[in-house]
Amino acid sequence: MSAVVRLLLGTGLAAGIAFGAVAQSATGDTVARTELRVCADPNNLPFSNEKSEGFENKIAEVIGRDLALPVSYFWFPQIIGFVRNGLEAGRCDLVIGTVAGDELMQTTTPYYHTSYVLVVRDDSKITTSDLDDPAFKSLHIGVISGTPPSDLLVHHALMGNARPYALTVDTRFESPPHQMLKDIADGSIDAGMIWGPFAGYYITHDKLPLRMIGLRSEPGMPRLDYHIAMGVRYNEPDWRRRINEAIHKHQSEIDAILRDYGVPLLDEQGALMKP
Repeated sequence: MSAVVRLLLGTGLAAGIAFGAVAQSATGDTVARTELRVCADPNNLPFSNEKSEGFENKIAEVIGRDLALPVSYFWFPQIIGFVRNGLEAGRCDLVIGTVAGDELMQTTTPYYHTSYVLVVRDDSKITTSDLDDPAFKSLHIGVISGTPPSDLLVHHALMGNARPYALTVDTRFESPPHQMLKDIADGSIDAGMIWGPFAGYYITHDKLPLRMIGLRSEPGMPRLDYHIAMGVRYNEPDWRRRINEAIHKHQSEIDAILRDYGVPLLDEQGALMKP
């Protein structure tokens, strides 16, 4: 997954032109296409886990069916070394979720567009994400340290009331995004700025009395919305083309999976689409 998504929050599989076929990569390496080998984090819901409960697991199954290849995984935490130890080392052949244009790998056509969101309780009077609104001056706002919304809070002089949550934790035991959402729900904080897929999943999964408001990128500030694609090794154009064809053919099925997990999707204008 890209450096950006890796900070917030998916990858890897091997495919072929046909089940059991052997494909020749542009580098001259012979790659057996007998499995759809996916690089993935073993404990990173809603994206992936070892029980295949994440939406990237479900999307991998869709791609695998299209290519008539069984899905297998190389499990590795989404930390530094994820791409190097998996995709580059040849232990897997596909990253299911990465930012389009990620420099660590060749990316496919994007298959969804999402962003950071502002989360408030259902009964909150906040209806805008315009941080210049005076109402924000008195709010306690949660934010994951080191993520793009942190810069936004600093820019609008709102860090004084912010509650930071750790970026790097042992995900087997902690989930800062999940904790932040629970803190908003129980009134410990008033709002939170969080990566949309995390917010949508836990609001849906836990039936939390929360709602999302889209956050817009601001001039001079870090980008808040991203097109998400899949990643393959460089110099494998035929493999990339096959994955692109599978994405295009099954886009509506992929969309349905994303919506089922509560992932907030953006339209062409960058606005949140209705569920």
